[in-house]
Amino acid sequence: MLCSMTESHLAQVNIGRIVAPMDSPELADFVAQQPEINALADRSPGFVWRMVDGGGVDATGIRPDGNDDLLLFNCSVWESVEALRNFTYHSGHLRVLSRRREWFRRMAEAHQAMWWIPAGHRPTVAEAMERVAMLREHGPGPQAFTFRDPYPAPNGAAQQRDGCHVSTDAEEAVAAFRAAGTSSRAPLPTTRSGNPSTTCGAAPTPHLN
Repeated sequence: MLCSMTESHLAQVNIGRIVAPMDSPELADFVAQQPEINALADRSPGFVWRMVDGGGVDATGIRPDGNDDLLLFNCSVWESVEALRNFTYHSGHLRVLSRRREWFRRMAEAHQAMWWIPAGHRPTVAEAMERVAMLREHGPGPQAFTFRDPYPAPNGAAQQRDGCHVSTDAEEAVAAFRAAGTSSRAPLPTTRSGNPSTTCGAAPTPHLN
C-alpha cells in the first residue's frame, strides 16, 4: 500500500495486564480517572487521535487477546515524540502513571511501541500488535521503537515505501505477537462484548503499564 502523504505523525501502542477485572474494587480508582485522563489527552498540544471501542468513549473494551480479559490495549496518534512525551511525563497524566503498579502487572517483554505513519493514517489493532511483535523480536528500529531509542520521522520516499506497510490480517498479527515471546494466546482482537475489533479510534486507557 502506498500513501501519498509525506507529513509524518507518531503512532503509539501500549498493552498491559490489569491485576483484576475492570469492574473490581481493585480497579475502581483507575476506572474513575479515565474520563479526566482522556480529556487531558484530547486537549494536549500535539494530540491527533486516540483509540475508542464500540462505546465511543475510551478503549477499555478492546481486548487484543480474546482469551485474556485482563489484557488492555491503547493506541493513539501524536504530532511528534516530544508531544507524546510531554503528555506522558509532564502533565497530570504523570500522577496517574505513578500508580500503575497498583493496577497493572509487570510485563517481562516489551509492551509499548512507537512508529511513524503518514498524517491521516489510522492504525488498526492488528497493525499495532504487529509493531509490538517487531520490537520484541528485533529490538528498536525505524518501524518500532521506544522513548529510550527514538528514530526520526522518515523522508517522503521512505514514508511512501514503509509507512503503511503492515499486515491487514488480525490473526497473522497476533500470531507474530505470540511468536515474538508474548504469553498471550490470542485469536482475533475483540471487544468485551465479543465482537471483533479492527480499528483504533482515539489514548483510551492512559499509558500506565
